[in-house]
Amino acid sequence: MSKAPDSATAASDETKLPLMTRHRPFAWLLLITGALGFVASWWLVIEKIQVLQDSHHATICDINPWISCGQVMQTWQSSAFGFPNMFIGIVAFPVIITTAMALFSGARFARWYWIGLQTGVTLGFAFVCWLWSQALYSIGILCPFCMVVWAMMIPMFVWVTVRNIVHGVIPVPEKFRRSVGDFAWPLIALLYIGVIASILFRFSGVFFGSTM
Repeated sequence: MSKAPDSATAASDETKLPLMTRHRPFAWLLLITGALGFVASWWLVIEKIQVLQDSHHATICDINPWISCGQVMQTWQSSAFGFPNMFIGIVAFPVIITTAMALFSGARFARWYWIGLQTGVTLGFAFVCWLWSQALYSIGILCPFCMVVWAMMIPMFVWVTVRNIVHGVIPVPEKFRRSVGDFAWPLIALLYIGVIASILFRFSGVFFGSTM
């Protein structure tokens, strides 16, 4: 029967891992992204309720015809599963926050839990990518609070995936497992740049004025 490693041994082993895949830094990442995502989702719920009560209600981010939470809420994409999308965030982000707090307290989860978290975060990231494409190329309107959720899902997805690769939850060749942490932040930066560039390109007339 193998003996569980003591805290000093575990801490020593963690120093060999990429910083953000260690328990406490990773917990901070989950807490920050989960909390900001939850706040944005919660505010959208409040605004949605007010819109349902008064169809003429102007949300706090109704800035112009191209930047408006209220107008996005009127589209079918805002209720893709038959209920407002923000309710998904209200349910999902607390799971992320709870996971972070458990890690802070010293909890260690079984592999099945990390697989479940990976599945949930991956599906959430895929859904956010779809919403991004719809906002830019179908709806043609930006929702600032939705963009906060997009911004939080990018590092959350990348680092949950990297963490699970580094810790062996996702089996990959050993050479890739040792090096994957080096590419996480550059990948996150590229994703942010890609999203920002796509928004500026799609709404260039709004941000920079007409060149005609």
